[in-house]
Parts: sequence; structure tokens; C-alpha cells
Amino acid sequence: MSSEDVLKSASTLASYNVLLQVMFRVLTFLLNAFTLRFVSKELIGVVNVRLMLLYSTLVFLSREAFRRACLSSEGAGRNWRQVINLLWLTFPVGCVWGVLLVCVWWWVLQAPDPQSIPHYVPAVGLFCLAALTELLAEPLWVLAHAHMFVRLKVIAESLAMIAKCLVTVVMVVSAPQWGLYIFSAAQCVYAGFLLLCYVLYFIHFLGSEEAESKLFPVSHITDLLPSRPLLNWKLTTLTWSFFKQSFLKQILTEGERYVMTFLNVLNFGDQGVYDIINNLGSMVARFLFLPIEESFYVFFAKVLERGRDVRHQKQEEVSMAAEVLECLLKLVLLIGLIIAVFGYAYSHLALDIYGGELLSSGAGPALLRCYSCYVLLLAINGVTECFVFAAMSKEEVDRYNLVMLGLSASFLLLSYWLTWMLGGIGFVLANCCNMALRIIHSIVYIHGYFLQSEYTPLWGLRPHSAVIIALGVTNFNLICNHFVFQSMFCCDGGWLLRLVHVAVGAVCLLGVVVTVFFTETRLVQFVRTQLLPKYSKKHT
Repeated sequence: MSSEDVLKSASTLASYNVLLQVMFRVLTFLLNAFTLRFVSKELIGVVNVRLMLLYSTLVFLSREAFRRACLSSEGAGRNWRQVINLLWLTFPVGCVWGVLLVCVWWWVLQAPDPQSIPHYVPAVGLFCLAALTELLAEPLWVLAHAHMFVRLKVIAESLAMIAKCLVTVVMVVSAPQWGLYIFSAAQCVYAGFLLLCYVLYFIHFLGSEEAESKLFPVSHITDLLPSRPLLNWKLTTLTWSFFKQSFLKQILTEGERYVMTFLNVLNFGDQGVYDIINNLGSMVARFLFLPIEESFYVFFAKVLERGRDVRHQKQEEVSMAAEVLECLLKLVLLIGLIIAVFGYAYSHLALDIYGGELLSSGAGPALLRCYSCYVLLLAINGVTECFVFAAMSKEEVDRYNLVMLGLSASFLLLSYWLTWMLGGIGFVLANCCNMALRIIHSIVYIHGYFLQSEYTPLWGLRPHSAVIIALGVTNFNLICNHFVFQSMFCCDGGWLLRLVHVAVGAVCLLGVVVTVFFTETRLVQFVRTQLLPKYSKKHT
């Protein structure tokens, strides 16, 4: 597959992933708004923080390192039988992690009050079972991802998410007294649907004319089972390096939940409110930035040769990688700046519409405003680390593990201290500090990587001066607009004042978008031709 084909496939994958994540976030958004009317915030805190932390920890630690290694350029001449054998290790690794984590969740962590939140012990076991079920699909997921089966991922995850939402809604309405059993059953349904979709697709696909025309490396469903030759040891050692890194990355990614779970700095009710605002505040990062990061990691990993000096690689592919990196940096920077500017003025109104006084009173709006700034850092870090992880050698990955270890320790200490002082806002500020340090490390690496070449992709972090001016004027107008409408009791003055408040922001947003369109022409062309392939095809 040529570099242009890889870029096209990665761009298509990013576009579909964005649409998929939009659907996920919208469904979760509506589901949370719905369940808030039927269950307590304490129950939401136990499910969304305690039990989902168990699920994400088990799944991430069991598969992330395998995904990174098996999708990297180390497998350019890969033996797929050896790769599949390696991927099947995710399940026994998951079983080991499952036993350890379940024991911790049962006997180490403080259990919720059984009178107000019953069925905690079986719920932990069911969430572990759901995670192990999802791990069974890992060899199929990597095969599909490596061969850019975009629609498979979209359909499988869409059906699984819809099934989960339907089960949750039906059971919450018909049997709210079942409490944690509702969300446990919904998570098991999600994992089961995901596995079923991948299995049925490959049963249908393998041996077909389409598979033969694409020279697919697996011809029969039995070839997906472990067989000889067993393992590629070079890939196995790379997996071990990524495993050490993924352990630390998980602590950084879910750090605030670990602090809440193990140090009890917030009660379950406050955890529930924090998690809702956290999901709302990071919605754009999850459905837009994360798919871009995942998809273009595949692009960079296939175009660049891991660990090789930029002078000893194909200059055509280095040029393409540098151009794509610059455009991605500028894209996520501009989106992050827009979110930071508009987040301040509209946090209170958004929370009032979404959850009523439960969310819009107290520290909720301030927490969401902090998240608006945090999203900007998330955006930049996602793209820079996406490139760094694809370009680093095994030795550099091992050295970076030490950096991650220091960041993890400092993050946990800072989170506990700031949360003790500021409550939930302390979690966001601690995340901002750690994200800034990770960005600095990645920028230094990228600068050194391209130092002896003619390419300067970090210029993507410098938007056009007209765009900066437009954002500055917009920020001033929105701050004035915010205080004017607050003094007029916007949120208590009916929907007319709310619509006027939103209309002012819409006009400001239009002005910023028009400025970007006419000044960042290179970025606009990249978005039209790569991230919006369907749009491009209609105009060619």
C-alpha cells in the first residue's frame, strides 16, 4: 500500500471514527440526561466512576500494548499467524488482571452503602465478565484496523452502543429498583454485541471473492486460532515496552478516577456530578480528537520507519508526514481555542439546560469552564503524542516510560493536594499541568526529529494573526455578553433570552469560522481532501 493510499485510508478512518464517536457521545449524553430523572446521583457515581474504572483499566492494560505493537511499522513484513498468536495473549492477560482488580474492588475499596446502592459485589463480577468478553474480539479488531475495514468498526460499535442504550432505558423505566444490575447487564450486552458483529463479519468475509481479491492474509476462520509458528520475539519485546508505557498512561488518563476511588476525596454523589460534567466537558475531545489520534497513528506508523533518522528515510514519505502533522496541529489548535473561548460564556447555560439546578448550581459551571481550557491541551497533546509514539524506537519508548513514571507520581500527588483545596476543579487543574508537561516533551522530540531536515511541522501551532485577532475580539464580546445576560437572569428568564444568548454566540462563531476559511487556506484544503473525503468526491 503506497503512502498516498495509507493517508487516504487513515483519513477515511478518521472521518468515520469521528462520526461514530459523535453518535456515541450523543447517545451517552442523552442517556445520562434521561437516567438523571430516574436514579440517584450516588448510583451514577458508583457506575460511571467506580465500575467503569474497573472496566477501562482491565481492557486498557490487557490490550493497548498489543494494539500499539501489532499496528506499528515493525510488522511491515509481518507473519500474520504470529501476530494473531500474540493478540490471543490479551485474553489470558485480561484474566490475570481481572482476578487482581476484582479482588481489589471487592475487598480493598470501600463498598457503597448496601441499603442505598445494593448489588455491588455481583456488579463488579459482571463488569469484569463484560471486559473479558470484549477482549475476545481483539485479534479480529486488529485485523480489521490494519486492513482499514472502516465500515465494520462503525457498524459493530454502533449496534453495540444502541443495544446498550436500549437495555439501560427499558430497565431503568421498568425496574429501577434493580440498581447496579441494570448497568451491569447493559455493559455485558455491549461487549457481547461487539464480539458477535466481528465474528459474523469474518465468517462471511473469509474465503469470499472480495478477500481473495484483496490478498487477505487469512483464508479460513480456523486460521484465526493460535497455531505455529508461535511468536515474533521482536514484536513481543516491543509489546512489553508498550505495556510498561500503557500502565503509566492509564494512570495519567484516568488519574482523577483513581484518586477519587482509592483516596475517597469526594463522596459518591459528588463523584456522580463530577463525572457528568467531565463527560460533558470532554465530549469534543472524545468524539473528535481521539479518533483523529487513533487513525493518524496508523498513518504515521506505516509511513515512517520506527527509530530511524529522518535523513535515512524516504524523503517523499517524510515530507508527507511533516505536512500532515502540521495541518493536524493547526486543526486541533484552532478547534481547541474556539472551545476555550466559547466555553467560558456558555458553561452555565449548558449545564442548566442539561441537568437543571443539580448541575448549574455550585461549582458546576466553574468546573466546565476549566474543562474548556483543558480541552485545548488535550487536543494538542493527542496529535503530538500520536506522532511521537509512531516515530520512537524501542529504546526511546523505554526511556519515555521513565518520564511517564515521573508524570504519574507528580499527577497523583498534585491531584490529591489540589482536590483537597479546591474540590473537583483540582482534578482539572492537575490534568492541565500534566498535559502541558507531556506536550512540552513531545514538542522537544518533534523539533529534534526534524531538526536536520527542511521541514518545520511545529509551525502548525502558530495560527494566522487574523485568526488570533478574531478570537480575541470574540472572547471580549462573549465575556460582556455573559455578564449582561447573567444580570438579566438569563437562565430564569425563559427560552427567549436563552435563544438570544445563543444567537449572539452563533454570530461570533460564524465570524471566526469565516476568518479561518479565508486565512488558513492550506488547512481548509487538507480538511476538504483528507478528513472529508465524501465532500471532496462530490466536488471533483
